[in-house]
Amino acid sequence: MATNYVPLDKEKHSALKVVPKVNFDMVANTHLAATTIREYAQLAGSMPLVFIEDPKSKNVHSVAMLGLEQGQNLFYAEGRWQGPHVPMNIQRYPFDIRPDGDRLGLYIDENSELLSDEGQPLFTEAGEASDFLKNRQQFLTELANSEVQNQRFIKQLQALELLEVIQIRIAYSSGQARNVTGILSIDEKKLIALADDKVLELHKSGFLGAAYSTMLSLGQLNRLVELSNKTDNPIKSIQIAPATPAATPDVEQAPIA
Repeated sequence: MATNYVPLDKEKHSALKVVPKVNFDMVANTHLAATTIREYAQLAGSMPLVFIEDPKSKNVHSVAMLGLEQGQNLFYAEGRWQGPHVPMNIQRYPFDIRPDGDRLGLYIDENSELLSDEGQPLFTEAGEASDFLKNRQQFLTELANSEVQNQRFIKQLQALELLEVIQIRIAYSSGQARNVTGILSIDEKKLIALADDKVLELHKSGFLGAAYSTMLSLGQLNRLVELSNKTDNPIKSIQIAPATPAATPDVEQAPIA
């Protein structure tokens, strides 16, 4: 069912209740999940963190790779999440925080299966936000603030020309092979070669650790290989290589959770 996000309204939604759990069915066919700098350190130990460029706006986004082809989420199998951490942008559902005039507003998906008569109430009998809703509001505010910080991080990487285009070469046990393109990562050689004042600038901004987290996370491509063994098309080997000029992007076209 398609999502239907509407502004949360204490009059319209006064009796609404939400089941307090993560709905992984919503991302069962999602291979990219938006991530923020606040969660890099945790996510880097279980999934690859990369950057993609929106082909229309040319904006660069930070994402976690949940799979290696569109419609594939290797972290979700047999009704369970196969990893120690879940990206915040998946945890937030069925809520979202979006621009509403000159401020940010809280939205809810009215079509969500998590809306129920037996879940956590969003409002008290007096019409005030419940403790559950206050907790969700705080979580979403932290997520929004972290996304702003993310854009600052990406802009600094671009200003220092640290982003490079890479491709991932995949060999399947079936004998098939393919390249995953349209991915950006941090060029380690350029980072190491930065002038001392630029390195200090990254450190003072709180971005140096984030940069290394994303680079180290590429080792988790092996985690995707491991998870693929539970599918009908297991991966035999995987390799990161420089992108060729003729490579056609096949990653950034898909929607991001």
